[in-house]
This record gives sequence, C-alpha cells and structure tokens, in this order.
Amino acid sequence: MQQRNDNMQTFGDHLEVLRHVFFRIGGIIILFSVLFLSGKEIMWNVLLAPSESSFCLYSWIENVLSFIGYNYKFDTFEAEFISTELAAQFMAHLSASIGLAIVFSTPYTLFELFRYISPALYSNEKSYVRITLVIIYLCFSIGLLISYFFIYPLSFRFLSTFSVSERVHATITVDSYISSFTTITLLMGIFFQLPIITYLLAKYDIISSNELCHYRKHAFIAIMIVAAVITPPDIMTLIIVTVPLYMLFEVSLLVMRFAN
Repeated sequence: MQQRNDNMQTFGDHLEVLRHVFFRIGGIIILFSVLFLSGKEIMWNVLLAPSESSFCLYSWIENVLSFIGYNYKFDTFEAEFISTELAAQFMAHLSASIGLAIVFSTPYTLFELFRYISPALYSNEKSYVRITLVIIYLCFSIGLLISYFFIYPLSFRFLSTFSVSERVHATITVDSYISSFTTITLLMGIFFQLPIITYLLAKYDIISSNELCHYRKHAFIAIMIVAAVITPPDIMTLIIVTVPLYMLFEVSLLVMRFAN
C-alpha cells in the first residue's frame, strides 16, 4: 500500500519552511551572480560569440554543404556595439549576470521545490514528479542551446547587416543585443516544452494523437511561419530552423501516442 508522509504542520510552519527554501534558492542565485560578475571577460566572450562572423555555426553549415557537394561560403561581417548611457554597460553586465545565474541555478531551484512538496506526495507521485521536472529542464536546456548555436546567430546576422540605404550604418547598443538575445532564447526554451504540454493534453483526454496527426500539414505550415518570423528571409536559414522545430513536433506526437 502506498504511504504518504503525514507529519502534520500548521500553516505557519509551512510558511517558515518555504521561507527557508526561498532563502537557500536566493543564496545560490547570488553566488552564481557573483561568479558571473567576477568572470566578466569570459562571460561576455560567450554572450557576444553569436554576433561574430567566425561563429562555429557558419563553419558547420559550410562543412555540411561541402559534404553533399554544394560549395557555399558565408560572407564575413562585422557588428559594432555602442553604449549610449553612462551606466548602460554596468547595468547590462549586472542584468546578464543575474539572468545567467537564474538559469544555472534552476536545477537546484527545482530540487528545493521538489523537496518542499515531496512530503505531501505518494511514493509513485514522487517518481512521476521527479521525472517530469528533469524532462522539463532538459527540454528547456535543449531549446536554449538550439537558440544560442542556431537561431539567434542567424537572426542577428540578418538584422545587423540589413540596411535600408548605404547612407545608414547600423550600430547596436549593448542593451538591444541583450534584450533580443534574452527574448529569442527564452522563447525557444518555452517552445521546447511542447512535448510536455502535449503529454498533459493527451493524459487528460483533451486531445488525441490521431486528432493532432490530422493537422500535421497545418502544423508544418505554422512552424515554417514561426521560423520565417524569427530568422532571416532566405531559404537555407528557413530550412535549418524549420527542421529541428518540426522534429520537435513529431517527438510530441510520439509522446502523445504513449500517453494515449
């Protein structure tokens, strides 16, 4: 028979435990923030790498195209960054450090939250929640990596080199770079939660895999539209972004079939 941990606590006791949980989570975030603040050069080399024409993505694409017999070389480009306010660089460094600290401390945050709710769960529920949290974090991390190595470099390349006239030269503020980087990266992390969402929809009989398969063509068109919005308007880039997103949709279908 499944057993539940029935150590009864008052509402005030629960709040006190939760307060300690938030203190520990906050302490870890502060620790990571300090580490990123002190490692300024390394951190910004990583953050600014997708803005360089020598980024690894372009050599990967060239090698793959060369392997299939298509000789293609990306044009070199150079992006210039400026700071228009006195404290802009410091605030950008501070906000980027805190954002990275939150991302890197997420495993510990999930662990603390799971430990807080675990006494109220049955043994099988604990295993289910533990596996779900791990999958959520893995999917989110995969989305971040795909954004960093594929989607954001291509988007930045197009937007930074696009010009309405030869008389207009693009100079990008640090704030603008970090804002667009954060937005696109978080969107991809959220988008990669699709397998989890479809599993829950199927688990509670809201939608079935057969119904979703019926709209496969519509989903493919929708994915292409999303890829066209967040990437440069050229066919090769569109394919590079559409393929992994559509594969994610197919994985979601498999997950939904399993749930059904």
